[in-house]
Amino acid sequence: MQRFSLLFIAILLLTLPFASAEDWPRFRGPDGAGVASGTPSLPIQWSPEANLDWKTALPGSGVSSPIVVGQKVFVTCYSGYGLDRDNPGDLEDLVRHLVCVDLESGKVLWQKNLKAELPEDPYTGIGVTAHGYASHTPASDGKHVYAFFGKSGVHAFDLEGNALWHAEVGKESDPTKWGSSSSPVLHDDTLIITASAESQAIIGFDKATGQERWRQEAEGLDGMWGTPTLVKIDDTRTDLVMCVAKELWGLDPNNGKLRWYAEATGAEQSYASVIALGKRIYAVTGRGGGSVAIEAGGSGDISDTGTLWTGSTSGSFGSPVSHRGKLYSVAQGVVTILDAETGDKIDQVRLKGAEQTGGRFGSLDYASPLVVGDSLFYLNGSGQMFVFDMDGDFQQVAVNRVTSDKESFGGSPAVSDGRLILRSDKNLYCIKDKGETVSPTELSREEDVANTDTGDENQSARPGGERGGQSGGRWDPASFFSGRDANKDGKLTADELTGTPMVDRLDQLDKDGDQAITQEEFTSGMSTLFAGGRGGGDRGGDRGGDRGGDRGGDRGGDRGGDRGGDRGGRGGDRGGRGGGSGGGGNRGGQGEDSRPDRPQRPQMAP
Repeated sequence: MQRFSLLFIAILLLTLPFASAEDWPRFRGPDGAGVASGTPSLPIQWSPEANLDWKTALPGSGVSSPIVVGQKVFVTCYSGYGLDRDNPGDLEDLVRHLVCVDLESGKVLWQKNLKAELPEDPYTGIGVTAHGYASHTPASDGKHVYAFFGKSGVHAFDLEGNALWHAEVGKESDPTKWGSSSSPVLHDDTLIITASAESQAIIGFDKATGQERWRQEAEGLDGMWGTPTLVKIDDTRTDLVMCVAKELWGLDPNNGKLRWYAEATGAEQSYASVIALGKRIYAVTGRGGGSVAIEAGGSGDISDTGTLWTGSTSGSFGSPVSHRGKLYSVAQGVVTILDAETGDKIDQVRLKGAEQTGGRFGSLDYASPLVVGDSLFYLNGSGQMFVFDMDGDFQQVAVNRVTSDKESFGGSPAVSDGRLILRSDKNLYCIKDKGETVSPTELSREEDVANTDTGDENQSARPGGERGGQSGGRWDPASFFSGRDANKDGKLTADELTGTPMVDRLDQLDKDGDQAITQEEFTSGMSTLFAGGRGGGDRGGDRGGDRGGDRGGDRGGDRGGDRGGDRGGRGGDRGGRGGGSGGGGNRGGQGEDSRPDRPQRPQMAP
């Protein structure tokens, strides 16, 4: 009888659905850190002909990342609108897709097509045109899958594709009209959504019913695109940690209230997600905001008591990764390695053989690095995967492609059961060690790393390895400013801008008339210039900078004054970005003018 009972229990456990240790159920894996454990080793080299297990066409574009649950891969896409910068089409034709693919074969098992709920931000400027309308990575608890589509809300399905519930999060637009990209996070039975653009809110939903359990609204969520991280403080407490403009926040995931905050970075915008090693939180911010380590926990303002170190190393869109006491961050074609304990810079290594893709903004490198065993994998926007050996000296050992076609790769890779899953704007790819060999690729060139600036004043980096392929770079205002600021006085003069198109913009960017441009003036001015973008056919003509002036005006300075101190700069910057608020007519999202007054931070926990 006892043997029968044990056998029955064993069979029952085997048939219950649950998230496997091999699953990759959310953005950057089980804990959001971009580290794969318990999986067979991946191949070091591949090509369109070697170690490519399967390739599946997707119904549309997107920069969200794939996830893996059991034997199923999930990825989001969009179609119908916003696929061509010069002729985006009609917003009413925008459709979002959730696609389920068999991990073994690449066969599409099911696909959900969800018509967009208007209003929506138009396809103009440099934000939406870069990432489109499928930026949030799905999340799964092993039984259900949750997809967040911005103003179209949150959709829940079971793993067979049956719709469970749909919930709204808001219809507002952020000042830049770039939309949001923060991915869903699951904590116990609560699904947490960061609707920074849609309602300046963090919202907790009952994952089974979609009922809203709590909501915290804060103006400080503007300019935040990273995904929060759950950090275990002790056996009774877990904090939800995120990096916003100039600050790190630690929230109670049970009610969204703010437990602690630290004024720790110089970044006016926060693209990347934080990572955690135990209770230590690490952030590498973009736009010259620097890097920081914080000891999570406590309450209230922990800026002084919780800050362990700060550094000058800045990143870009991708989040950092850790391995054996070191932090690795990739920006502008350079891997920067920091000592996690002290923040000291250990090394900088150039992505050897990276292609220059050109274009107005170059290739946008959204993906974050991935660690599998003692190897680091990094995917750039043009589809090159750089592989580094992390055991001993950090050396580049390969650079690979899955296709020779021109495709854009914006999502971070997923890993499961010895397979590497990549998504482009056209296809989903599975890489697996099939025992096939690839001929070494000769370097097309080796460029001096001095031509690449990640925001550090004294940057030098060594070439990455023996093999290479080719890079994607992008034009970044912060990097341009740092590279042109010859005397490092924090200003650009006509002499320093000579030879660039910006010299003709000096008078336009120089707000105080001192014949020099500060970094704040430059960043604000660039946001205004770029936010105008290109319109969508006959509907786009006057959406750009001219209308931005009407809406930007004095708003930035007035709002900045209310916040005091260095936050005045943020207000001014928002005024300058008014150009992005022009588009869309009655179909565009609600602009900044329609946002209700909200506190700078969420409600403090008792």
